[in-house]
Order: sequence, then structure tokens, then C-alpha cells
Amino acid sequence: MAEKLVECVPNFSEGRNPEVIKQITDEIEKVKGVKLLDVDPGYDMNRTVVTFIGEPEAVGEAAFRAIKKASELIDMSTHTGSHPRMGATDVCPFVPVSGVTEEEAIELAKSVAKRVGEELKIPVYLYEKAAQSEERRNLAVIRAGEYEALPEKLKDPKWKPDFGPAEFNVKAGATVIGVREFLIAYNISLNTREKKYASDIAFELREKGRSARRPAGKPYYFKGGKIIKYQEGKYPCGSCDFDGKTIQETIEHCKTEHGYDLVELLKLNNIDPEHPEGKPVKKPGMFKNVKAIGWMVDDYDRAQISINLTNYKVTSMHHVLEAARKLAAERGLVVTGSEIVGMVPFDALLESGKFYLEKQGRSRGIPVKDILETAVQSLGLRDVSDFKIEERVLGLPKNSDDALVEMKVSDFTDEVSRESPAPGGGSIAALAGALGASLVSMVSNLTAFKRGSENVDEILNNAAEKAQKIKDELIHAVDADTNAFNDYMEARRLPAKTEEEKAKREKAMLEGLKRAVQVPLRTAELSLEALKLAAEVVNYGNPNSITDVGVGAQIAHTGIIGGIYNVLINLKDIDDEEFNAEMRERCRALRTDADKLVMAVELSVNAKLNQ
Repeated sequence: MAEKLVECVPNFSEGRNPEVIKQITDEIEKVKGVKLLDVDPGYDMNRTVVTFIGEPEAVGEAAFRAIKKASELIDMSTHTGSHPRMGATDVCPFVPVSGVTEEEAIELAKSVAKRVGEELKIPVYLYEKAAQSEERRNLAVIRAGEYEALPEKLKDPKWKPDFGPAEFNVKAGATVIGVREFLIAYNISLNTREKKYASDIAFELREKGRSARRPAGKPYYFKGGKIIKYQEGKYPCGSCDFDGKTIQETIEHCKTEHGYDLVELLKLNNIDPEHPEGKPVKKPGMFKNVKAIGWMVDDYDRAQISINLTNYKVTSMHHVLEAARKLAAERGLVVTGSEIVGMVPFDALLESGKFYLEKQGRSRGIPVKDILETAVQSLGLRDVSDFKIEERVLGLPKNSDDALVEMKVSDFTDEVSRESPAPGGGSIAALAGALGASLVSMVSNLTAFKRGSENVDEILNNAAEKAQKIKDELIHAVDADTNAFNDYMEARRLPAKTEEEKAKREKAMLEGLKRAVQVPLRTAELSLEALKLAAEVVNYGNPNSITDVGVGAQIAHTGIIGGIYNVLINLKDIDDEEFNAEMRERCRALRTDADKLVMAVELSVNAKLNQ
């Protein structure tokens, strides 16, 4: 069962006083089962984004304590900053990470919101997936007018808080709590001090778009032109010079000619599609799930496009950055780099790395850490401050410090040579398979994307990517095999004085033995996949590296045989005929396929060596 993990990313309206920020984060770290991942203060914004993760109940408690401390230390009546805000804790989103459903996260958000409202007397609004009504899903709509608008806003029955009193809390303001997808807070830096240029590009990028302008004789948006507004009997398009006689005509035109839904766009901008007279015509933005504004950051002495990517699986960092680079160039500007505020999901940075490798005409089948570094460099993430992958990437695959694979080669071989039974043949088989996959990847990468390789680039690139995944899983199996053996030995040491203890011990031993079979079986299967790739790459690889493919095939074959040996020896102690028969048949099929493949690769290598 997956570990239950929830991320919480509260934004506090304090970015200038380190002592205040420390007191708030101390409250978070006091809660057992919570890990503080990142604290990112912004002086000009006067705002700090905090990221922590843990089990749902612990995260909820930590969030409440942090909100409480912020309400005690931050006085909103004297607060100023460049970022929109409405409370000491401006927003507190919960993000389900693993083992937690969206519904469970929503219940967590509601329970925290209830405590904040009742115990701290702070008005609380629920947003995004926890919103009680469609009108309150959007944070920008809830926060409109900011802290200064709260006294009047709270008198309006339409803006009665979801929790807490409908009374103005002068010191703490109001708080927005909810559940959302992982949001990447992403800023793009420009070589200008003019905020208007950053805002101009932000309006082009964001989903909400902008008010359309049409200078005389020009059908599209040009800077400085008059804003187009809907007029009675005339419903112009915001992307061209079409003037419909009815709103329905314009809606159909926009769908057919430009591929966007005008009704949704109007609603996004709080315009009733049935009564748009006098409202600005909206030109849709370039990207879905993107919110953006422009601002000036004195600390960096440049303007930035501040972006929230609300669903990076639809629109990610490289999408908006490449578009921003083009828009900046059209305005005589240069994007100097970008920054991530807080944490970034592993797969988001990985996809950006693969995107830039492809643009560079390079293989994507390289080690994960190299792909991530490509993303960091290509996105310019070290432009305004350092970016450490191991500290800023959430879900980064890594081994424990005491893992066998973290040892130096000399230390690992020493460990294997000692009198202890593990690590033994199973771990070595996994390592052999991993090395075989590595050699296949190496030859693929040495051959692909070179002059004359155009016809086989995709074949070799796919082979390299598959080999990297096999390598990574087999590296994990080096420790998994030893751990499975140790678990079995622990089961053998269980007490067996009573019948109940004996039965419990027998059950634990059987489960341990079956795990000790499954791990080397998986090693053999993965090693066979590496051998299949070798059989493919031997036909397309650089002739100067043909022996490397041969070595890769031979050592992958060793991984298969080693895995099979460890399956068979552990089956001897398992009293389960059906399970044993199935495992032996799978081993037989693996061995047959392996022997055929390694022979075929050897014949191909020898033939090319003798040419």
C-alpha cells in the first residue's frame, strides 16, 4: 500500500523579517510526521512560500499551527508588498501526493478551515477543488480587492465566509484554504526594468488572455490601440476583424476559425455571454491552466513574468518559456532565465529536460540526473539564484545513504567477498543486468543523431530510453535482493514455542521465501529485456562499438542466468506445488529465450568483426 502523503504550500504575508518566518516554520517542524521541504521568502513581494509534506493528519495539524502563529505575528493593517494578498496566511492549499484521494484531501482542507474559523476567528474561503460553489473555485476572484476590500466584502451576503465569522479581522485579514493540483510557481526574468513589458507578455501567455485592441486598418492586437467593446447588434471577434450580428455567430466563428470557446472565455473574465454590451472583447491567451502577471523585482533589478502553472501536465515550464522567448524577441527584449518558487515535481522537470534534449538533437536515453541538469540549464534556473536539484525536486528517485549501490566499487566487492551470505548471487545478477543495459544505452547514444544516422535515430533513441529504465530498476534490485533475503532470515528467527507462534513463523517464512523468489525473477526478466535491446542495437549501432554491444549482451545474459539460479534455489524450500510449477516454467522460458538471443548477438558481432 502506498504511503499516505499530502503536501501543503501555505503562503504567508511576510517576506522581510527572518525571525517571524522562522517562528512560523518552527511550528510546522514541531509536528511529528511532517517534513519541511522549502522556505522561499520574497522581499519585494513581502511574502513567503512554505512547502511541507507528511501524513494527512500531521500535515493538517502543522497547517493549523502555522496559520495560528502567523495570525499572532503578522499585522495586515501595516502590510505592503507587490503580490496580491488578503490575509496573514493568504492561501493554504493541500495537494494529494500519494495514497490519498482527492475527496480525502478535501475533507482535510475543510477540517483545517473549520478550526481556523472557529478557534482563530478568521474568515475562511474554500477554493479550487474544495470550493462549495463554482464562483469560488478561482483564487483571483476570491482575492479581488485584496485585504483592503474585506470590510465591505464581508458585509455582502454573497461573500459570507465558508467558515469563521463574517467580520473583518483587522490583524489577520482572511484566509483561503483548498485542494488543488500541484502548482508550479514559475517566474521568467526579462532584461528590462519596465514592468509594462512583463505584463504585456503575461497577458499573451495566460489562459485568461487580454482585452483586444484594433488600431485603424489592423485586425489583430497591437500595442496602443483602442480596446474593442461589444456593441448592440455587433459582436466582434477578439482575434480578427470579424463582426458578428449576433453573439451566437461570433461564438461559432471563434470555434471554427480560432479553435477556442468564446463562452468559456467570457465566463473566465466574468462577462455574461448573453449580455456582453459595453464589455471588452477578450483575446484568448496562448496556454490553458496558466495564470500570469508582470511585476518589477527590485532585488533582481529586472522585471519578471510571474506565472502559476495550475496543471503542469497540460502546460509545463518549457511551453511557456519558449513562447515567452519569442514574445520577448518581438519586443526587442531577451529572457535572461527563470526561477521556480518552492518545489517542482520530478516528472515536470524530467519532461522539460527531455523536451530540450530533443530540440538539441540529442538522445533522451541518458541518466536521469543528466536529463534534470539539462532542464535546469535550458530553463535558466540558476539565473537569479542557485538551484540544487536534490533540494528542490519533489519525488526525486534516490537511494538511502546505506544502500549497497551507494558504495564505491571497491567497497562493494569487499562486502560481497565477506563471509556473510548477502549480498550474494542475486544482487550480483541484478548488477550484471544493469551493466548490460548501460552498455546498450551507451552504444545507442554513440550512434544516434550523428551524420547519416537519420533513418535509425528513433529506433536507437527508444532503445536508449528503455535501457535507462531497465538499468535504474535493476540498480534498485541490487539492494532489493539482499533485503528480501534478510527479511526471510528475520522470519526464521521468530519465536516458535507455541502452536500459534509456529504458525505465524511458518507464514512469515513462506511470504519471505516468495519475495526472495519474485525479486530475482524480476531481475531475470529485466535482464532479458536488456538482452533483447542488445539484439536490436547490434544491427544499427556504430561498427566501432560493436564489441560493446557484445559485452552488454553477454553480461545481460549472466544477469538472466543468475536471476534464474536464485529463483530455483529458493523454490526448494517452498511447499506450494502450483507456485513452484509456475515459477519453474517461467524460468525455463526465460532461459530458452536468453540462450537464443545471446547466440544471435554473438554471431552478429563476430560477423562484423570479420568483415
